Amino acid sequence: MDLPDFMSYSDKFSPKGFVDKISRIAKRAGAKLVYAALVLFYTLQSKDVSVKDKAIIVGALGYLISPFDVLPDAIPIVGLSDDLTVLVYVISKIWVNVPDDVKEKSKEKLAEWFDEDELSEVEDFINGNFNNAPN
Repeated sequence: MDLPDFMSYSDKFSPKGFVDKISRIAKRAGAKLVYAALVLFYTLQSKDVSVKDKAIIVGALGYLISPFDVLPDAIPIVGLSDDLTVLVYVISKIWVNVPDDVKEKSKEKLAEWFDEDELSEVEDFINGNFNNAPN
């Protein structure tokens, strides 16, 4: 799948829009997508992150919030896969710059919405995709 120009969605991002969307789709989207979105959201709020990283985060979160994307969110099962692809792509670009407190805060918030099995899947996902990435 080719990634869309998600930077064109940066004007769609707002903190309220993000919170509204995540709370509405959390269970349907799954723990991986929600964790990725939370990491980006909390990273955006960090003062220790570069302007360049913040710009691509805003684009990715705008894409998540926008109702107009490659695969409409209303399509069962696959509707959010393009959103997850964009979020994972951006996280892979910035992961080494994500502060540890952001990762922990994201896990704590995730634990409010998901059970231990889903949290374990997220941990495996992180370890398999990001913790072994070169600096």
